[in-house]
Amino acid sequence: MHDMTLIFIGDFMEEINKNNLDASNVASSNSEFDSNITDSLESVELEEKKQITELEEKVSAMKDLYLRSQAEVQNVQRRSAEEVKKARDYAITSFAKDIVVVKDYLEMALKDQSGNFEAIKTGVDLTLKQLVQIFERQMIKEISPSADDKLDPHLHQAMNAVDVEGKEPNTIVEVMQKGYILNERVIRPAMVIVVK
Repeated sequence: MHDMTLIFIGDFMEEINKNNLDASNVASSNSEFDSNITDSLESVELEEKKQITELEEKVSAMKDLYLRSQAEVQNVQRRSAEEVKKARDYAITSFAKDIVVVKDYLEMALKDQSGNFEAIKTGVDLTLKQLVQIFERQMIKEISPSADDKLDPHLHQAMNAVDVEGKEPNTIVEVMQKGYILNERVIRPAMVIVVK
């Protein structure tokens, strides 16, 4: 019986050693599996971090571009507002320079003490010619209807209506005062008398 016990103990020890080797192999295999999973996870994590970094850089670049665009739009708006203000403030400068010359001529005519009516008349005529040239440069045109023209309510203002035999109603009989147009816009209609 003692031999049997020894055989049984020997078989038992052999089985334990065999199980230990299998456990060692499983542990070794598990260790390799864990290492592969860890490597794969680290690889995925690194790739995700790389993508996040790239996206953050793109967002930063887009944000910078947006801010620069906004600044450019504000600069354009500011410059445009300044140009509009300058145009409004100085639009009349050319006309003012021209008209000052006419004022100077009229003041010289008033200072004339010579009593020479013809010289004053010539001076006033030259001043009028100067004023007509200014009007042409500034695109100011006369509205000067003739007698027998039809009344145009866009260009003429009837100041009075009279009975005239043989003429159609709203026919201009007389021009009391010329009108003026600036760049195709009436600044003063011609004042006329028309047939009733």
